[in-house]
Amino acid sequence: MKKNIQTDPVLYSYQQRDIDIIFEQMRDASNLKLLYQLPTGAGKTIVFCEIVRRFTAHFGTKALVLTHRKELAAQTSSALKKIGVKSCLINSRSSNFKTDCDCYVAMVETLRNRIRSKKVKTAAVGLLIIDEAHHNSFRKLLKNFKNAIVIGVTATPFSSDVSKPMNSFYKSFLAGENISDLIAGGFLAEPRSHIYEVELNSLQRGTHGDYTVRSSNELYSSAAMQDLLLKAYSEHSKGKKTLIFNNGIATSLKVLETFTAAGIPIRHLDNKTDDEERKEILKWFKKTKDAVLTSVSILTTGFDEPTVQHVILNRATTSITLYHQMIGRAARRLPSKKTFSIIDLGNNIQRFGAWEQPVDWKFVFEHPDDFAKQLQYHSASGSSLQSHGFSAALRAQFPNTLEVAFDVEQHYQEALDMDKKPKTVIQDSIRQQAAMCMENAETLSQALALAEALQPEIEWRVKQYVKCLDNASVNYKKWLMEDYLKRLKGLIIKLYPRVKAA
Repeated sequence: MKKNIQTDPVLYSYQQRDIDIIFEQMRDASNLKLLYQLPTGAGKTIVFCEIVRRFTAHFGTKALVLTHRKELAAQTSSALKKIGVKSCLINSRSSNFKTDCDCYVAMVETLRNRIRSKKVKTAAVGLLIIDEAHHNSFRKLLKNFKNAIVIGVTATPFSSDVSKPMNSFYKSFLAGENISDLIAGGFLAEPRSHIYEVELNSLQRGTHGDYTVRSSNELYSSAAMQDLLLKAYSEHSKGKKTLIFNNGIATSLKVLETFTAAGIPIRHLDNKTDDEERKEILKWFKKTKDAVLTSVSILTTGFDEPTVQHVILNRATTSITLYHQMIGRAARRLPSKKTFSIIDLGNNIQRFGAWEQPVDWKFVFEHPDDFAKQLQYHSASGSSLQSHGFSAALRAQFPNTLEVAFDVEQHYQEALDMDKKPKTVIQDSIRQQAAMCMENAETLSQALALAEALQPEIEWRVKQYVKCLDNASVNYKKWLMEDYLKRLKGLIIKLYPRVKAA
């Protein structure tokens, strides 16, 4: 047994409690496969580095930490060295485990290649820590560590691939302190959320279930969305250090252009930015008080800048993991920073609930299929904002309009509550679509052509309205569809000269 001469690092009470529980489980099960959950910003790295320190000191066998990004690997190695653990990074030139290293840190693909080429043997590893364990890239290596204790660490214990649930490998689960208690205890900053409801009907889902980059770029690069982003920033984030998360490079570059034109200090980062430029940009962001950084797929993990005061979700996502990671970038608390702001431009809070709202992660781990259905339900029904007749092609004809949706059922209920006649719903709908046609047309004839193009949406709205009436006849519905378009065109003809004159 090795003698531990290193001074114990200072741990928060909840971190110490979780470490003690994990070591109890280690003693009870030599083949432990444990999944540990702790929110972003609560110190996951500190916890698992301390587990490594105690394990290697008391059991005399080697540990290995697996990550999926080079930034995380470098940060983990540095954190281990700070608490006295002799750590070595495995790179493309590494041979077998060195005797003078207690813990190894490796990226998945690098270690996989070294094992394949028989340059690295895994039998000496007694403890395997998997950072960001919800990523399925780790599974390809787990068969090489049959004799090791395995601890997966994540803020969101929900697999990125629902066909490979996390409970199919991990046999036990431990949930750490929840976000609301961490805020109450002064460990995380308290969020202030600002929600701007956005019509997302033009977004399309890819093979992995999240919204495609192409459809996101089309929506979020539009003039209307750029105006909304600038408006939201000006109202809540102006002059404050801000991160903007986007789904596509084209959108992020458009944000860079829009903010630069407005005289706002901003830089752009994506996964194609070379290392030297990335370092220079992050250095600028750190030292510039009112800096804005717009990014794509690069700052959700492996990035720690506690002085960030605002995050803007300039995208929609169906991934609860990504949702928590993005917001968590600004959740670090400082003596001078007790709160931070979230601006949501993707209906994400509506989809997942408030970031600080407690989640039953044990239920998520044990019943991933049920949780997936819940997410699908909220994603689909989240919205009254879904306009069923609007295709992406039709949405593209109205680039200057932010809100193209109209919740017929909601307007109908409001009319009843205010003792208005039901027909006011149709009147309001016609006025909204007339405005859409006029603000996206250069001439009266173009505005009338856009009204014709709205026919599928008109039919859907009329069907919803007739459903609300409950006892309307088929002939009434047919007449209403014809009358609706006639009245829409009539209103455009009446108002167009005044609108353009104004």
